[in-house]
Amino acid sequence: MKLTLPLGILILLVAVVAGRGYYTLDETEQVVITQFGAPIGDTITGAGLHFKWPWRKANFFAKNILEWDGDPSQIPTLDKKYIYVDTFARWRIVNARRFFEKVNNEIAAQSQLDSIINAATRNMVQSHSLIELVRDSNRKMEVLTSPIKGREEPIDTQVEVGRGQLMLMVLKQSEPKVDELGIQLVDVRVKRINYIKDVQERVFERMIAERKQIAEKFRSEGQGERQKIEGRMEKELKTIQAEAYRRSEEIKGKADAEAAGIYAAAYGKDPEFYSLVKTLDLYKRLPEKEIDLLIGTDSEFFKYIKGMTP
Repeated sequence: MKLTLPLGILILLVAVVAGRGYYTLDETEQVVITQFGAPIGDTITGAGLHFKWPWRKANFFAKNILEWDGDPSQIPTLDKKYIYVDTFARWRIVNARRFFEKVNNEIAAQSQLDSIINAATRNMVQSHSLIELVRDSNRKMEVLTSPIKGREEPIDTQVEVGRGQLMLMVLKQSEPKVDELGIQLVDVRVKRINYIKDVQERVFERMIAERKQIAEKFRSEGQGERQKIEGRMEKELKTIQAEAYRRSEEIKGKADAEAAGIYAAAYGKDPEFYSLVKTLDLYKRLPEKEIDLLIGTDSEFFKYIKGMTP
């Protein structure tokens, strides 16, 4: 019983020491071994199980490509255009021991990249015009010409360097500084370029005013075309109505002539029968309401009634 307790403590102590004496390294990681805070030996990059002395520490760093995303910065261009420039980059740790000695961790590295890349970007923007930042070639632009006379403005599209080459300039300018930190800068790109708020508002106001003028011009032209169409339509309508009235009068005249001919022919064949038919037709057209008529008994109107036998 006296030996059991010390033996258990010894086994526990060996297990704790043994647990601190090895580590597992992933494919995407690399390790710098330190002893009392100071790096020892070369960087370990091989994946698998590794052993170390228990009093030494394994410091893990990423081996794959990492991202850096800068904050938008207000920068004036060479032609005095005030813009916001938003950049991003990709980087990796290529010398983990130097990285550990210079910046120690990724958070500090991000802060160092902020100052290095932002400074290079500012130098690049301030030494070039806006057209160089937004274009990469002298490819002919398809510009919609304003329909308002006097508002057409020629656009200078001459690009001597271009956006792609400017990004390479930022990369080359930043490389020596990040190399001192054990970092390789893979690529730097501009995510977005935009005017600052005050300039942007003025640009929008100008665009809105111009669009309103164009819209008003279109409305005025539309009203003119509308009046032309309506006038032409009214003229055509009157012509159609006049032609229709002329044709209807011709048809009525022909019909009246044919009716008169028929009446004349009927009267010529039997004048008495014709007179009877016309008189009976007149009786039918008498008003139904009670009216007072002063007609003598010898009137021709009643000759057929008087001749009727009861």
